[in-house]
Amino acid sequence: MGGGGQLNDPVEPGSAKGTGVYTWEEVQRHCSKNDQWLVINRKVYNISQWARRHPGGFRVISHYSGEDATEAFTAFHPEQKFVQKFLKPLLVGELASTEPNQDQDKNATIVEDFENLRAQVEKEGLFQSKPLFFCLHLGHILLLEVLAWLMLSYWGTSWTMTLLCAVMLATAQSQAGWLQHDFGHLSVFKKSKWNHLVHKFVIGHLKGASANWWNHRHFQHHAKPNIFMKDPDIYMLDIFVLGNTQPVEYGIKKIKYMPYNHQHQYFFLVAPPLLIPVFYNFNIMKTMITHRDWVDLAWASTYYIRYFYCYTPFYGFLGSLALMMFVRFLESHWFVWVTQMNHLPMEIEYERRQDWLTTQLLSTCNIEQSFFNDWFSGHLNFQIEHHLFPRMPRHNYRLVAPRVKELCEKHGVPYGMKTLWRGMVDVVRSLKTSGDLWLDAYLHK
Repeated sequence: MGGGGQLNDPVEPGSAKGTGVYTWEEVQRHCSKNDQWLVINRKVYNISQWARRHPGGFRVISHYSGEDATEAFTAFHPEQKFVQKFLKPLLVGELASTEPNQDQDKNATIVEDFENLRAQVEKEGLFQSKPLFFCLHLGHILLLEVLAWLMLSYWGTSWTMTLLCAVMLATAQSQAGWLQHDFGHLSVFKKSKWNHLVHKFVIGHLKGASANWWNHRHFQHHAKPNIFMKDPDIYMLDIFVLGNTQPVEYGIKKIKYMPYNHQHQYFFLVAPPLLIPVFYNFNIMKTMITHRDWVDLAWASTYYIRYFYCYTPFYGFLGSLALMMFVRFLESHWFVWVTQMNHLPMEIEYERRQDWLTTQLLSTCNIEQSFFNDWFSGHLNFQIEHHLFPRMPRHNYRLVAPRVKELCEKHGVPYGMKTLWRGMVDVVRSLKTSGDLWLDAYLHK
């Protein structure tokens, strides 16, 4: 699923490379750590060795071992003809003619209808971006950065000016977060390499983070959203229990790392204030250093050099560091509420191997469209459309949304829509529900 490489290991005893004919049952047996096959457009590929060289990270491609990956492959790869030449050496055969296109519980009719919709909107040009939109978005980020510095230069470092500066920098950081998300999903330029280059600039120089860290983490989330052991965004380090299944399991096993029946209360003290300034900052730096990702580390260093060069004359080194952490603190609140209101109240379960449309719709919901909501969330209020078409430029989500809703109604798939306030309230409500399930199981089962 991207990149290059070639396998030299044998395929099946007595069969030539790429000529095997297999059933779904045979493919599904190859889903262990060191033996992984998957299917794309009825072709069977052995990715056992290739997974480690996959540019998107070995986990995201390994999550599809033993199953059909056609829909995910189409969703993530804009230059499919280019990628195909790297898939060719991995080919071990194809599905038997008697086998269906889809495996497990994937609905063939939904798969076909969604593919028709995807082909239709691509033909209409909805995967083509408007450069002016992204230029203006970048421009308002840079303007906020410049104004924050000029404000201190002209009016001093009073508490009022410092607070206003922090709010402006936090706004710039949050909006840069949504912008790097666009480039990370290859939704701005036609050529992937240009998206990758600008992505490193935005997330590295403007935010001090790592493009590779983000890619390897975020694409797992898109491939298997809200699925335990596969979506890193719901790996909560045993601080929270989520959904309806995990709390009961923990309760039955008498697991009590935290008082989970109060998680809807301590959430306010843990997740919004600490995610970015503590967990993400530490995790990003650790990942870049341990993985020897010197390119991303160099990009991130330019952010810190620029920041301390600009603000040390006003506050000194320690004061500038305190300002940075406060900005991260504000940004973290913004980030957590926007990202969690679309996912946390939705279904959170173990792997069910469902079709792309059903998988994404059960784990995502939308927030009502408005100019403010679009800007505030980086258009992630259209979370459903973003998950279905991750490469689509965000300014086109509203155009495809009515057709997605129509398709969902046709197949009886729930299409969730909420107000911004309801989305935030439901985050807390879902945590309380899960906590109550844990307490009941802990005391009575």
